Amino acid sequence: MRFATRDNQTRDGELLIVKSNLTHFCSAKHIAPNLQSALDHWETAQPALQALADRLERDEVQNFPLAGERLLAPLPRAYEWVDGSAFVTHVELVRKARGAKPPETLLTDPLIYQGGSGVLLGHKDDIVLKDPAWGLDFEAEVCAVLGDTPQGTQSEDALQHVKLLMLCNDITLRNLIPEELKKGFGFFCSKPATAFSPFAVTPDELGDSWQQGRIHLTLNSWLNGEHVGKPNAGPEMHFSFADLIAHICRTRDFVAGTILGSGTVSNKDPNAGVSCLAERRMREIINEGAPRTRFLTGGDQVEIEMCDPHGRSLFGRIEQQVVAS
Repeated sequence: MRFATRDNQTRDGELLIVKSNLTHFCSAKHIAPNLQSALDHWETAQPALQALADRLERDEVQNFPLAGERLLAPLPRAYEWVDGSAFVTHVELVRKARGAKPPETLLTDPLIYQGGSGVLLGHKDDIVLKDPAWGLDFEAEVCAVLGDTPQGTQSEDALQHVKLLMLCNDITLRNLIPEELKKGFGFFCSKPATAFSPFAVTPDELGDSWQQGRIHLTLNSWLNGEHVGKPNAGPEMHFSFADLIAHICRTRDFVAGTILGSGTVSNKDPNAGVSCLAERRMREIINEGAPRTRFLTGGDQVEIEMCDPHGRSLFGRIEQQVVAS
């Protein structure tokens, strides 16, 4: 199933089911008014939603063209937005860029931060930049949406709690990070609102591309029309979503609607490009002695998308423009 959230002038929007070809939709509000409600009652809502999705695919239910609809993030606000850093290459490069060593536990203990979840951006919402000196960057990631997940969940049992998958642009203000980390209390102002793909998808829609808690597909990023990144999100994800879930559940429960990010998707092969500008700048420093790539400014456009092995978009495309304020 593919879910979307239509702007109906409420905080949480209206739940839609979208055809697999991404052209038409039907409302699911008679089953669950919004996606959070569906997740809260997943055991009873999921079978009814699946039956409706099957009827939609067969054109047995009234449906409408998706083009022209204003879509919000699948979850316009979430109980929690927790982001990992499961790709070791990314950690090594960005730490090196700011003159910091990777933690000694890099390969054994996932890096995690908790971002703001009260305001989550839609796939076409502008990225508002107050000050270019802050060093605005995009970060292309894959995400899991969890059902109720109890404390003590182990990795071998974790994936049953992954209800949906989607993409995100984990927007970052790079030049604010060093001073925040010096305080020893983690990210805060350096992490503004995150943007999400228009569609959240059940894992079964990925087929064999969803293996052992990893999405084995290419994550594409474009900057001002230039194809800047095409890393595979699977093989080099050092910590799987199962590992990340086990880590965050060590000391507490998580409720349905929690979003868990993979961290910036990154491959060792430079030919795979980048999913953020910080990595490109670091590679320039390594190869040329200094960075040439600037951070984002007003008018820049960022696009992020993942397709299945047949070239069909899975989650829709994030298409954002930077607006100077």
